Amino acid sequence: MKYQNLKRYFAALGIVAASFSANAQVPKKFIDPANMDLSVKPGDDFYQYASGNWVKNNPVPAKETRWGSFNELRDFNINAVKTLVEEAAADKSAPAGSVKRRVGDFYRAAMDSVTIEKLGYTPIKADLEKIKQIKDIPGVLDQVAYMRINGIGGGMFGIGVGQDRKNVNKYMVNISQGGTTLPDRDYYLKDDTRSVKIREAYNTYMTTLFTLTGSTPDVAKQKAETVFKIEKAFAEAQMSRLEMRDPYATYNKLTVAELNKKTPDINWSTYLPKFKINGQDTVLVSSPKFMASLDGMLKSVSVADWKTYLEWNLIKSASSNLSSPFVKASFAFNQAQTGQKVQTPRWQRMSSLTDGTIGELLGQLYVAKYFKPEAKARMNQMIVNLRKAFEIRINGLEWMSAETKQKALAKLHAFTPKVGYPEKWRNYDGLTITPTTYFQNLRNASVWGYNESVSQLGKPVDRTRFGMTPPTVNAYYSPTLNEIVFPAGILQFPFFDPNADDAVNYGGIGAVIGHEMSHGFDDSGSQYDAAGNLKNWWTAEDKAKFDAKTKALGEQFDAYTVLDTVHVIGKLTMGENIGDLGGLNAAYTAFKMTKEGQSNEKIDGFTPDQRFFLAWAQVWRGNILPESAAQLIKTDPHSPGPYRTIGAPVNMDAWYKAFDVKPGDKLYKKPEDRIRMW
Repeated sequence: MKYQNLKRYFAALGIVAASFSANAQVPKKFIDPANMDLSVKPGDDFYQYASGNWVKNNPVPAKETRWGSFNELRDFNINAVKTLVEEAAADKSAPAGSVKRRVGDFYRAAMDSVTIEKLGYTPIKADLEKIKQIKDIPGVLDQVAYMRINGIGGGMFGIGVGQDRKNVNKYMVNISQGGTTLPDRDYYLKDDTRSVKIREAYNTYMTTLFTLTGSTPDVAKQKAETVFKIEKAFAEAQMSRLEMRDPYATYNKLTVAELNKKTPDINWSTYLPKFKINGQDTVLVSSPKFMASLDGMLKSVSVADWKTYLEWNLIKSASSNLSSPFVKASFAFNQAQTGQKVQTPRWQRMSSLTDGTIGELLGQLYVAKYFKPEAKARMNQMIVNLRKAFEIRINGLEWMSAETKQKALAKLHAFTPKVGYPEKWRNYDGLTITPTTYFQNLRNASVWGYNESVSQLGKPVDRTRFGMTPPTVNAYYSPTLNEIVFPAGILQFPFFDPNADDAVNYGGIGAVIGHEMSHGFDDSGSQYDAAGNLKNWWTAEDKAKFDAKTKALGEQFDAYTVLDTVHVIGKLTMGENIGDLGGLNAAYTAFKMTKEGQSNEKIDGFTPDQRFFLAWAQVWRGNILPESAAQLIKTDPHSPGPYRTIGAPVNMDAWYKAFDVKPGDKLYKKPEDRIRMW
């Protein structure tokens, strides 16, 4: 379609062009050449070209495991949170029960290290004693339920409440695999150098904590061996991360009677009420195979060993919130996995903990001070433009039939966007917080959260909630709610700035908006319909074409090397890679509707299109410790920053044109090899 006709098409659709003028005064360099390595050809190494000097000049700080644009913004936000919690803690005049008083009391207790040191492991002594009294397997199972409903930590399996993926207007009990501590089952099962090193660190961690809670060194060593043997058996029974990416494989609706047959040693009819779950005749089980294995372990593992396992779960869940010997042991274990040099300062850990525990109380203070209504208004308009850009792109797909396009458009139009913070705050009614009982505050909050979760059974699905707190620097798509959500924390530079030109905002937050929309159409999200139900809406032919494109994208990312011989796992990162590819394409289409997108006027020496792709690149610049990189490649569904920088652009004709990328350049892909998906 010619440019003039395209412009008329945009206007006919009612797409609003932002008011940017290329002649406007830009107050700062949103694309700063000082951060770039202009000695490198963009077609050879776009990551180095766009971010090379920044990467060289910004090593990972000792208290971090990686450092990049996300971390800079998170650092800004945690300091903003620090200001809020310290002000709240210092304000003795705040009325009892007020948001400010409750936030302040929580933080004051968390920072009262003198009291925490005096207590040692006293907060868990009564619970350790309770575990010692267990006599039989029914007692073991009862203890698992007791620990879950009392906020003490899990063990064996997960249990909670969520939407029924095939009937999303209903909440159901979800039972999932669990039982392990290490970040991935591979760490139990593989004997590569890194896995062995982490197992050794884990053994040291367990031995140390058992010793700190009164076991002799020999007994502590024996207990650690017992725990590892049980956890390894759980790991062998678990589905892998790749297997769990299939939403049909993890959707197993069973009647309670059917589940009882799979686990004859657990009578769920009498067991579920011990989790405060009543009146449910059907449950969703993510892995029936795992539950059958667990049932077998109830026969093969002795009661004494199960008691040791439960003791470990209790100590482990509490360790980072007890006195400093426990905290240091927890950090040493974390250090072995991530390479982090020094412990994060207490104020930062407790500020984050406040956000993670009572985030919608703290969020009210955060939004009042740091969130600008004009940012929300601009963001809402960008979402409108991105949705229309996505519509244009779906209508223009050559590989998809009209029948499937109609369903895809219905899903796109059904997206619910949420920006900033929830319209209805959770005020944690009934949650007791005092300024002197840190550990009890945490336990109270965990109990409150569990009770609130199970209380949802039988009620209408609450579509007003946010799954992230307002200060969070992130965004998400929920397939069962078919919603795209952008917390207030991400609406800042380098993602978004009200004073930035459109190239910067569309290459930043515009691509994030498009990314979350694209999750509705990635290899997993595309299996959910417009209402959010797990239901096929594709013709067989179109699905086959889509699968061929995902296969090609997987092969592209499989070829990227992270460390030594460690490669990106294309299948694990598939959803995020599709999100980036679809999102950046949609953002570019939306950008071309703006005045700047339709001009060729340079700012700071860069054309509008160059600025768009450079804005994308600077979002992903960063450094990471090798230990963390090795762990994340197994556990993180996102590709590393350097490959997110280039993964989508090398499939976009506009990037080649913007930077004059030609055959012979290292990143060049032939036009027929470029992956065109959404």
